[in-house]
Formats: sequence, structure tokens, C-alpha cells
Amino acid sequence: MKPRVFNHVNNISRLRELRKEEWHAGLRVGFVPTMGALHEGHITLIRQAVKENNNVVVSIYVNPTQFGVNEDLSSYPKTLESDLEQIRRICLECLKDSSVGQVTTVFTPTTDAMYPNLKPTSEIEGHGSFVTITPLASMLEGASRPVFFRGVATVCMKLFNIVQPDNVYFGQKDVQQTYVIRRMVEDFHLNTQVHVVPTVRESNGLAMSSRNVYLGERRLAVATVFIRSLQEAEQAFKRGKHRRLDLLDAFNKVFVSEQEKQRALPKSRRAMFDVDYISLADPRDLTELDQVRPEIGAIMSGAFKMMPIEDPQDGEKTGLGGDKTTVRLIDNLRLNPISPSGVQHSNVLSDLD
Repeated sequence: MKPRVFNHVNNISRLRELRKEEWHAGLRVGFVPTMGALHEGHITLIRQAVKENNNVVVSIYVNPTQFGVNEDLSSYPKTLESDLEQIRRICLECLKDSSVGQVTTVFTPTTDAMYPNLKPTSEIEGHGSFVTITPLASMLEGASRPVFFRGVATVCMKLFNIVQPDNVYFGQKDVQQTYVIRRMVEDFHLNTQVHVVPTVRESNGLAMSSRNVYLGERRLAVATVFIRSLQEAEQAFKRGKHRRLDLLDAFNKVFVSEQEKQRALPKSRRAMFDVDYISLADPRDLTELDQVRPEIGAIMSGAFKMMPIEDPQDGEKTGLGGDKTTVRLIDNLRLNPISPSGVQHSNVLSDLD
């Protein structure tokens, strides 16, 4: 019989006791690692996990080692009570559906528990026990955020060792992260299966992110520029454009046009933004491409920054913090393979899952 409520655990020993009971009972366990501030993207991962496992563990832990020295660790949204309430609602859904499993444990460890010896550091040359996955972790996001994937791989290795899941679930929005985690699982022979779930988007197309809470209505409306630019490149690919130059031109057609449009507006109405990086990569290993092979396709990804609102207006709906900080967002789109007959395969996860 499914439990009506989950175990809220912050002690590693207690989690291992629960996991041992599940192992002896022959139960299949899924795991969804999160940093909290749950949104519909996280909920989709949890719902996928309960479909495919008897029991599901969700972790909520803001990991300090994946934030750079000058990044937004202290201001990262922390909404534990709201997160727990959302998970309770999923538990009630599961009780009504005999075909799915249940969220049985929410794990909220402390940093002292996760890093029991040296204090965690975000210094590039800092001391500690880290997992590094190169060259994957030094490309793209890793070039902009040099300690990010070291922190992600390290905390995921710790969590996987603690939870010992049969299956783990990640979102496609963080596409490079999925490659880093899969490489780590393969290279260290971890006994878990990595599942990648399609990106969940806001009604306007913006990829859901915990950082979206920092965007007020003005920046939210303009932030769709990145996915619209990616979609323009996707259409160019479908029309037979395979050169990097042509695909980036298609991207910039939308991106630069929107930049010029915003610059022309008065400060009281505009929302400025800039690109951090844009990548056109081989879906097999994320190496950059000059020419896309249509039978293989590509992953187009990148990061962009929504700049602070310059002249907020009285009564304007602003984001958390009043739209006063730069918000860095990421997104990606798969240019799906096209067969020799001209048919485009629609399974965006075909090379990831």
C-alpha cells in the first residue's frame, strides 16, 4: 500500500536505512535531484519518475560548489515550504492512480552533511574532493562558469552514492548537464539509468527556470527572444541550410532585430539583453560544428542575459528583487535528423536516452 505522506529526511544515515528497506523489498527507486524553487519543469520530472518506479526520492539542496565566487548563491530563491506543499499534492495524485508509484522521501541535507570535511569552495584552485568531467565540463557553460560542472558532478556523485537510485531524472533544458551526468555515470560505472525529459515551457515559450522569478512582466515578454531565435535557425535547417554560418545568420536575424527594437524604445519601456554564447554542436559529443550532417542533426544551445530594467515605472509588475539584477538564462533546441527521404525524426531525445 502506498504511503499517504512522504518521509522528510535530512539525515544521510536515516535515508540509507529507508533505502535498505526498499532494496530488501525489491522496489524500483527513482530519484529527482533539485535545488528547490520548484516549478512545473521539476513537477514534470517527478511525475515521470513516479510513472516508472515504485518509490521516488526528491532532493532539495542548493549546492554551493556549483556557484562561482561572484555568482548568485545568496540570492538563489529558497522556497522549502512551498516546495514541500507541491510534492504533497503529487502524493495525493498518486494515491488516486494505481498505475503509478509514489514520492516516498524528500531529502533536504545540510551543507555540513554533504561536505563533511573541508568547507565547500567555489575557487577554481580551491581544495576539496571534486569530480571533474573533461573536456565536457570546460566547454560552453563550463567556459562561462568554470566551476559549475565540477560542482554539479560532485554533488550528483554524492547524491547518487547516498540514494543509490535505479533511475535518475533530468530536464533537457540543462542539455550540457545531461551529457556531463551521463558521462560520469558511464565512466564511474554507477548503477543507475539517466533519463532526460523534454523542456517544459511557459505559455509564451520561455523555458521554465527557477530564475524566472527575477523577471517582471517587461523582461518576461522580451526573454522569449532566445527561443524564437533558435526556432528561426531550426526553420532554416528544415529548408536545407546546414552550414554553421547560415544557421547563425538565421538565429541573429531574430536576436539582433529584437535588440535593435529594444534600443529604439525609451528606457521606461525597454528591456535590454545580450548573448553570452551560442553553440551549434554535434549531438553525440557536443563538439562544435561548421557543417551539420542532416542525417545526424545538431543541438543548438546558448545562454543570454536579461539586463536590469533601467527605468521601472510606478505600478509596473516587477520580478523578485525589483528587476534590478542581471538574470542569466539558458536554452537549447535540437535540430532533429533528416532521413535521405527528407523525413525529419521528431524524437528530440533519440541520442540522449
